[in-house]
Amino acid sequence: MKNKTSFPPGWNEERVQRVLRHYDTLTEVEQVAEDEAAYEDTTQTVMEIPNDLVPTVRALLANRVP
Repeated sequence: MKNKTSFPPGWNEERVQRVLRHYDTLTEVEQVAEDEAAYEDTTQTVMEIPNDLVPTVRALLANRVP
């Protein structure tokens, strides 16, 4: 029996493999630079929240109307 993998909207096996190849080929220095760039992005916010609130926050984000 073959398992059917489901992907979020806009994702497919090819896209997943492309992302994996990207991260597999980065050096440690490039990985750190990419992480640091994410924190400097002024269009997004990084927050720490207690683990027990993660399901609630995910639910709120999932119901967000763009």
